[in-house]
Amino acid sequence: MENIQENLSSYDKNLKTKGSGCLGFALIGGIIGVIFIVLLLMGYFYYNGLVSREEKVNAQWAQVENLYQQRADLVNNLVSTVKGYATHENKTLTEVTEARAKATSLTISPDKLDESSLNAFEQVQQNLTTSLRQLLAVSENYPDLKANQNFLMLQKQLQQIETNIATERNKFNETARIYNTAIRKFPRNIFAGLFNFENKAYFKATEGAEKVPKVNF
Repeated sequence: MENIQENLSSYDKNLKTKGSGCLGFALIGGIIGVIFIVLLLMGYFYYNGLVSREEKVNAQWAQVENLYQQRADLVNNLVSTVKGYATHENKTLTEVTEARAKATSLTISPDKLDESSLNAFEQVQQNLTTSLRQLLAVSENYPDLKANQNFLMLQKQLQQIETNIATERNKFNETARIYNTAIRKFPRNIFAGLFNFENKAYFKATEGAEKVPKVNF
């Protein structure tokens, strides 16, 4: 009888030990599962949030490019109008046409908006701006051109486009700043690194950028 009791007591202790071990493993497994689910949810929300911010940057960049394209389209009409009055301004007209060709040939994909690419884009656009100023200055030597209604309308359109470009560039910088800040903050920066979200470059402020651009000379 005593042997039976001893065996039962030993069996009961073994059950308790095994039960404690199973409970411990289950508890650890549960904790790991909860952590995995939390990380999965964080990844889901952070990833989608970064995608939304990046898409806003891309959309704003498209708006900036669209305005520059509108300006380039306007250049052709300006050149044609000036040609009708300033037949001896071949050098200026050629420079504007070449600057326009370079400006329209350089495009940047939104996912390649690094500092080097944006600087190159700004340079060709600035060259076109300089050429346009020279073209508009030509009108001072041709009173009939200055009074031409089509030329005056094109000047007004160009001034409005330049104003819009300045506005949209500022909006782009702000949108890019929000995105760049998001990918640097912890713990978003971990997920940004895992999914290759890269920093976006900014347009640099130019001298007199705080003023409304003027294209009348």
